Amino acid sequence: MSLTLVLAGIVLAASSGGVATLLRRSPRAAQRAATALMLAAAAAGIAGAVIVLAGGPAVELRRSWSAPGAALALRLDALSAVFLLPIFAIPAAGSVYGNAYYPQAVRGGRALRVEIFYGLVTAAMALLVVAANAMLFLAAWEVMALCGFFLVLTEHEKRGVQDAGFVFLAAAHVGTLALFAFFAWMGDAAGSFDFARMEQAGISPGPLLFVLMVAGFGTKVGLMPLHFWLPGAHASAPSHVSALLSGVMLKTGIYGILRMSGMFAAPPLWWGLSVLAVGAASAVLGVAFALAQHDLKRLLAYHSVENVGIIAMGVGLALVGRAVGDPTLVLLGFAGGALHVVNHALFKSLLFFGAGSVDHACGTREIDRLGGLARAMPRTALLFLVGSVAISGLPPLNGFVSEWFVYLASLRVWASGEQHAAWAALAAPALALVGGLAAACFAKVHGTVFLGVPRSESARKAHESPAAMLLPMAALALACAAIGLLPAAVLPALRRGAAAWARLAPEALGEPSARAMSAASRISVAAAALILLAGAIAVWRRPRARGPETETWGCGFTAPTPRMQYTGSSFAEMLTLRFGWAFFPHARAVPPRGPFPRQGSFSSHVPDTVLDVALVWVVRRTSQTAERLRRLHSGQVQGQALLVALALLALFAWRFIWW
Repeated sequence: MSLTLVLAGIVLAASSGGVATLLRRSPRAAQRAATALMLAAAAAGIAGAVIVLAGGPAVELRRSWSAPGAALALRLDALSAVFLLPIFAIPAAGSVYGNAYYPQAVRGGRALRVEIFYGLVTAAMALLVVAANAMLFLAAWEVMALCGFFLVLTEHEKRGVQDAGFVFLAAAHVGTLALFAFFAWMGDAAGSFDFARMEQAGISPGPLLFVLMVAGFGTKVGLMPLHFWLPGAHASAPSHVSALLSGVMLKTGIYGILRMSGMFAAPPLWWGLSVLAVGAASAVLGVAFALAQHDLKRLLAYHSVENVGIIAMGVGLALVGRAVGDPTLVLLGFAGGALHVVNHALFKSLLFFGAGSVDHACGTREIDRLGGLARAMPRTALLFLVGSVAISGLPPLNGFVSEWFVYLASLRVWASGEQHAAWAALAAPALALVGGLAAACFAKVHGTVFLGVPRSESARKAHESPAAMLLPMAALALACAAIGLLPAAVLPALRRGAAAWARLAPEALGEPSARAMSAASRISVAAAALILLAGAIAVWRRPRARGPETETWGCGFTAPTPRMQYTGSSFAEMLTLRFGWAFFPHARAVPPRGPFPRQGSFSSHVPDTVLDVALVWVVRRTSQTAERLRRLHSGQVQGQALLVALALLALFAWRFIWW
């Protein structure tokens, strides 16, 4: 029953764009029909996942497939079910949001293309997490990548969008090549491409397998330094597409790491420590780069790098727990990582929807050109604030709960006193640093965008978003609050997911789950007390808050002009300077001159260190060298024959050494 519901959700999602195409002569009806099918797909898919997470058995289905080594093998277990929740929920919310943000009646064929690939990518991701055969997994992976490419290229006439789409496609296929090598190795060792056979084969978890796994899935996740495709792609796509890319598609890489590492009975300790270290570096550098951004969506994209780093830290601690045989550490690490998968999907989609609302109202995403939007857009400002508090890991919202489990796992390792404890326990201070920087970054964003006075004419003409955009945002905000206030309700499902991944009986995690449940209940009580206290203070202060009205974010002046306010750049400057070793900023300044200067300007840009500074330079130099070689041998048959001979000799030497 549960797998049947998930398959129904896959079919409904995949067909949503086709129905919209058939009804394209009536654009409003077409978009509403596509939205209705996406909502029905979400209802079916989430229902199937909930049945398994509530204690239902894992379900398998197998049919023949003519492709060599392939089979239509499907398996729905607790690990798959955890990832199915955001895979179906976020596209459904984005589809509703798109009715007002990207209406087909206005955007025409461009909106229709979005609806087609929006449904297909949802179906591909859902098929991917229930696939139980490597060939089927790779087929779904490739469909997901191609659909994501076409969604990034929605506004393909813009040069920046074309560049972002090319980088996205190149990175996706580099990762896919690594996965081909990984599955070829695993399939050869197991004698089959079925995941069940691979698990039973007792394959040795060697270094090369780990490198291929992390390279293939880490490129999709956006772990540093494999994140280079992510900021441009997320900034170039429409906001409801960015929410899907960031909130859902990135997590398929996390699912891949969990699923493939779960095939090994005892992954070595250094696997967990390596994933933990890469996650910590991604989290710290991701939030540091976010602080330096001026484009609202690029800022949110770098926060995706930060949050997948936090998820990787939880996964790394869970792998350490499996290596040392500590069920409590397995549960805490998995619960922190898996719950943050769901939490990040909720609050990051909320923030991207909020960024889309700001762009929809003002026509710009440049943070330093906005300001004072809380008056014109009070509902958007409030909902964006909820997402900002959640992503900063502050109670009483959901981001705090998942990060709390990662903290507990790190402290658990520290208390063990083992040799690896000092390294694994570094997760706690790294997570604390990330939380502080994230809070500072979103204080900058919310203050610059929504407080103070407008900095441009477009900000002065802002208006509140329509209900079709606000309702999905409100639903996501309520989900953030519900998980934050009732974390104990989700722990049984996470325990089943951890047991399915770690090959443990659910009873083995009973005692650790009870202790974690107790900690989660205390979090709920503390969060409720914080809300009541804040409400009581607000009610008490309201009749007493008398005095002159002044602008916030205005340096203390009673009547500030837009030029007298803090900008986001000035607010974050002192923090970004601390990470100057990782940045290569470009600044342009025109200083004021004369005793009564009338103008002066300063602008800065922080390029991505991996893409803009390193990879672009390497590609340019390689292209120049190749062009010189081409010119050198152009028209010379002897030179070309020599190159062919050298290539053949290299191939023969490689085969001789390999075998």
